[in-house]
Amino acid sequence: MKRNFTIPRIPFVLIFLSSMSTLFAATIPQVLFIRSNKDTVGMYEKWELSLDIKAEYVNPFNPEDISITAQILSPSGIPWKINGFYNYNSWQSLWNLRFSPNEIGTWSYQLFIKDKNGVHDSIRNSFIVKPSIHKGPIHIAPNKRYLQYANGTSFYGTGMWYNDNYASYNKGQITASVLDEMKNLNMNFISTFIAPLETQGSGLGRYDQAAAGRIDEILTMLEERDMQLSLNIWFHAYLSETVWPGGNKRWNTNPYKQITAAKDFYRSEEAWKYQEQLYRYMIARYSHSRALMLWFVIDEVNGTDGWVSGDSLQAAEWGKKVHTYFKANDPYQHLTTGTRSGGINEYWHEGYQIFDLPNREIYEAQGFPILRDGKIDAGDEHPLSLSYLNYADQVKRLWDSYKKPAIIGETGWDHTFYEPSMPGYQAMYHNALWVSLANGTAMTPFWWAYSGYLNDNIFTNQNRSIARFTREIPWAKLTGLARINNISGGKHAFAIESDQVIFGWVANPDSDVSNAEININTTKANNNYTLKLFHTWRGQFLPDTKVICQNGAIHFTVPTLKIEGGQGKYMGQDVAFILELEKN
Repeated sequence: MKRNFTIPRIPFVLIFLSSMSTLFAATIPQVLFIRSNKDTVGMYEKWELSLDIKAEYVNPFNPEDISITAQILSPSGIPWKINGFYNYNSWQSLWNLRFSPNEIGTWSYQLFIKDKNGVHDSIRNSFIVKPSIHKGPIHIAPNKRYLQYANGTSFYGTGMWYNDNYASYNKGQITASVLDEMKNLNMNFISTFIAPLETQGSGLGRYDQAAAGRIDEILTMLEERDMQLSLNIWFHAYLSETVWPGGNKRWNTNPYKQITAAKDFYRSEEAWKYQEQLYRYMIARYSHSRALMLWFVIDEVNGTDGWVSGDSLQAAEWGKKVHTYFKANDPYQHLTTGTRSGGINEYWHEGYQIFDLPNREIYEAQGFPILRDGKIDAGDEHPLSLSYLNYADQVKRLWDSYKKPAIIGETGWDHTFYEPSMPGYQAMYHNALWVSLANGTAMTPFWWAYSGYLNDNIFTNQNRSIARFTREIPWAKLTGLARINNISGGKHAFAIESDQVIFGWVANPDSDVSNAEININTTKANNNYTLKLFHTWRGQFLPDTKVICQNGAIHFTVPTLKIEGGQGKYMGQDVAFILELEKN
């Protein structure tokens, strides 16, 4: 029997759409290739993955469009979350992920690549970490007053501002040869400001890759020389539309002007969303570097419209948001700081409370009592005395007010009584180094700024000298720290005491300190000390002598001028000293 079957008709358009949806179905991201720079890497060295991926995104810098993340597990079981970043500087791959391991042994990791279509998760892989000579990033020492490397080695910073042009990859003012000169003078850090990575050309939320790559190069040069970088993220000029003249107003080059007025930058929620992406990118690209010492968030906040025309308290709230973001997202916990400009009234209490390092700028002629009538030597008005007393008073204020490592984040160059070519300027710089140390700073003042002219006339041997002195003090191990208020000798004397050593500086710019009687009242009762006097200009320790502390009183005399082999050994107008506690 013949049967008739009826075949249901399916509209052609549905068949077409069904086949097309299958053909063009969205797929999760794919990894085309992945390569590591090393299968075995030294501790605190850069371990880097290079990737080429197939994914769907519009803006490679926007983590909501595309993100690459590694879940990394240390040999001891500590988890790390590390973000990858887009890097157009690389021809072979457009994506990198960088990490600096802090344990020896076998580490494992798994990659997660996410776009709008889903998440690709890789199989878990591993790499091996071996011991190295590197000391790791800079942290605050347990005594809360000084700094140390991650391995516990003490760090006392000696260096200055050294600025680049930052706009060109493989080109800039910072050079390997100058860094070698600085290293030869025992400088171990530079501070530098950068032009914003977001430009009118790149647009908001997109980062100029030549500028970003230049920071990579600087960090690499510093790593090779075991030097550190203080990276100033927001230089005041780029947030200034009306404040201060000339090159101090660069808001017109800042693409944030497309979404907010300069005076509202600190309070703009839309601006903050873009900043979060920016800081995320900077952490992903740079924070692995053992040469990155400091996120210098804002330089001279009062030179911005958000402070002058907006709300200075809001500026502090913004600073707190930035600090908090880095503390929450920087896996290496690099330190933060920020400044208000020089001048005796330009004190930023809120900022000093917020950031890891309270950071006071000092430019003597900006409100400080430096002479204006041209008298060079008028008793108590001697400009060298007034200059170093300014540093002493401001550092004391930071020491007494905040239990944190104190620094002077910008000083020198101009706004001083002396011109840089004058001998007095060199003496002023010399005194600033020593009086700051003797009153409790964790680094030398950040002098503005390197040039061949300044280097030839000012800095030669000065940093070498103070570095020789600071190497003798175990900064990270000091306990029982206090400033000594009862000390006399020369014209002015300053000292810090601890359970291990007492160190200080004595000056007399009116004449010299030869044969000066030094008297110190300390909290230590009866102890024996080894006295190490240091000739600050020559950069040499004199032969050790023994000193007895009786009932908390220490007394010693600075040697007089001596003639040796027809050469005058002149002590000079200042001397530094270390009193080492003798162990029983």
